[in-house]
Amino acid sequence: MAQSQGWVKRYFKAFCKGFFVAVPVAVTFLDRVACVARVEGASMQPSLNPGGSQSSDVVLLNHWKVRNFEVQRGDIVSLVTMGHKNRYVKVPRGHIWVEGDHHGHSFDSNSFGPVSLGLLHAHATHILWPPERWQKLESVLPPERLPVQSKEA
Repeated sequence: MAQSQGWVKRYFKAFCKGFFVAVPVAVTFLDRVACVARVEGASMQPSLNPGGSQSSDVVLLNHWKVRNFEVQRGDIVSLVTMGHKNRYVKVPRGHIWVEGDHHGHSFDSNSFGPVSLGLLHAHATHILWPPERWQKLESVLPPERLPVQSKEA
């Protein structure tokens, strides 16, 4: 009986040590380096969720890239959740303009205006699910979405 209690005590002690090391490491990794997220809705069709509501893509979100502001036009990004209808908008320094692929179904800068770089959450780099759509996400800028050059530049 004493041996079985010793084994349980050792097992519990080892479990606690592993748990209290693994959880903070995992939380830090998911918060600072990368995480996985399911894409919902039609705002990014056809790039993501091309099948509509029948399936949801699961993507890898790279936090490290946006932490260093390594984003460019055409990148797919995730924002921290936060009516802008002007035809031309000056995007202030330190801000970006974000648009979904499916213009009629996107809640994007056309609705709420320029977004502070500090609200960038992550950069989507890969589709992880469903398996038949597993691929690296490329930065694509539609040719009709060119920036308007201001005379001040």
